[in-house]
Amino acid sequence: MLRSIIEEVLLFVLPFCVFAGYLVVKRRNPLDVEHWSRHVFWLAVVGLALAIALVAYGGWTAPRSTGAYEPPHMENGQLVPGRFK
Repeated sequence: MLRSIIEEVLLFVLPFCVFAGYLVVKRRNPLDVEHWSRHVFWLAVVGLALAIALVAYGGWTAPRSTGAYEPPHMENGQLVPGRFK
């Protein structure tokens, strides 16, 4: 669960990092507010779009099991883990 949250946060932050790299390449100060003020909204939109696309892609490509789920139970004194039949 933590991994999926970290992946989504990193995808959201990615456009901001790319823009900061662009500012460094252009020899501008990436910590100066005047360079960010016009672009923050669109960077946030692109970051949200990337995060939503990752969630949608994961939902579409996740393995699906068919059949009924058998919960964990005891058989002959042994714990049998849950599984799909």
